Amino acid sequence: MALWVTLLCTLIASLLGGLYLLGAFRRRRPNEPPLDKGTIPWVGYLLDFRKDSSEFLKRMQRKHGDIFTVLIGGHYLTFVMDPFCFGAIVKESRSKLDFRTFASKLVLQVFGYKPIAANHSIIHTSSTKHLMGDGLTIMTQATMENFQKLMLFDLSSGEEKRVWQEDDLFHYCYNIVFRAGYLALYGTEPHQGADNKEKANEQDRIHSNQVFHEFRKYDRLFPRLAYAVLPPKDKIEAERLKRLFWSILSVKKSGQKDNISGWISDQNHLLAEHDVPEYMRDRFMFMLLWASQGNTGPTSFWLLFYLMKHPEAMKAVKEEVDKVARENGQEVKPGSPPINVTRDMLNQTPILDSAVEETLRLVAAPILVRAVLQDTSLKMSSGTEYTLRKGDRLALFPHISVQMNPEIHPEPHKFKYDRFVNPDGTKKDFYKNGKKLKYFNMPWGAGVSICPGRFFATAEIKLFVFLILSHYDLELVNREEEIPEIDISRWGFGTMQPVRDVRFRYRLRF
Repeated sequence: MALWVTLLCTLIASLLGGLYLLGAFRRRRPNEPPLDKGTIPWVGYLLDFRKDSSEFLKRMQRKHGDIFTVLIGGHYLTFVMDPFCFGAIVKESRSKLDFRTFASKLVLQVFGYKPIAANHSIIHTSSTKHLMGDGLTIMTQATMENFQKLMLFDLSSGEEKRVWQEDDLFHYCYNIVFRAGYLALYGTEPHQGADNKEKANEQDRIHSNQVFHEFRKYDRLFPRLAYAVLPPKDKIEAERLKRLFWSILSVKKSGQKDNISGWISDQNHLLAEHDVPEYMRDRFMFMLLWASQGNTGPTSFWLLFYLMKHPEAMKAVKEEVDKVARENGQEVKPGSPPINVTRDMLNQTPILDSAVEETLRLVAAPILVRAVLQDTSLKMSSGTEYTLRKGDRLALFPHISVQMNPEIHPEPHKFKYDRFVNPDGTKKDFYKNGKKLKYFNMPWGAGVSICPGRFFATAEIKLFVFLILSHYDLELVNREEEIPEIDISRWGFGTMQPVRDVRFRYRLRF
């Protein structure tokens, strides 16, 4: 009898322990945000969140207000939708709110790279040196030359070159922008003497196109890989692609390239100084490739699509681009060399800047996550103070709370190319409830986790658009083309992608 009692007690204890781990007994404490666990232990709202994160969060916001805690796959996430709280959150010390805990797990899962403690400082130091200031001037020039190599290597004044050519817009933009950035960062084919230069350029065109083809395969798998929901066949493919990119981007092969960027070489050297083994540095290079080139091509697609959909926007940006070129002593005409766009020229385009910012407002949708390392107080703009519980995660989704908020951006679903610029070319301020906002558009994140390559990414997008509008006429094949639906599986991972491509045509302007 005693044995059965012991077994029964053990069984009950195990059951209660399991239910505890599944979150069945969690209750909202005083001063904590509204708690919504869903109906299924541990799973909570996982399926709803994966199905369409944006719609799920909108529903929770309508139900609970600007702060709420939800159970998603065994984790409690507190979403804050009040933009006036963002400053306090992104500035909070790492001892309370830490973004690295979540980021480290993600990069290990999707890139096979195990971060070291110094990673953040290495990336920050190298990005400040090479992707900002004078370093950005060098990178802009390198990227511009690679755009010319890919887009403008066969210019001719002959009339046969002025015929319309058709292509898929998303593929065209992603392909060209990715390849130019890849060559600028990871180096080009070496050559000796001017006679071999064009052969090396042709090798760069072939090789970079092959790399892009494989990268797109991986990019399509990325969201499900990040959520660890790939079926067996796709898991095998993801592992194959990882190994392929570890090889292509290996530090050994990079030593055989010319013009490798300081951003890449410096980080490799710094990791080596921290005794990171070579095979792990190869994986780090793959992480840098996706981080630097996974969003610029899709953003360029949306920008050109919106410009072609809105003739007044296209006209304004084209006029600005032509004006800047002329004022810098350049003009596109038959037989002339390609426009040489400098960083200084890119700093003279307030209308293009606004169009880029507006595009990012519409399509950039990162989810910013922090691990709550100790109980932390958060005061809302209403004056109410909440306690964030140790062990939970804090999350921001600026796409809903800021970027598509009609109180901040009237008619938020419309593309307004001049939304972010005043008539005199200065930047606009934005308000909510009559109070000026610091965070009114957050495509790059914020605080210590803000994208360190944002200035280079913006320059890359602007270079592409500047060059293509300078040299080509563009138009949609279907002038009544509807805006494509977005791929909702990509919520939270940066720039959204369309579920279908769009046909466009282009021809030389002169």
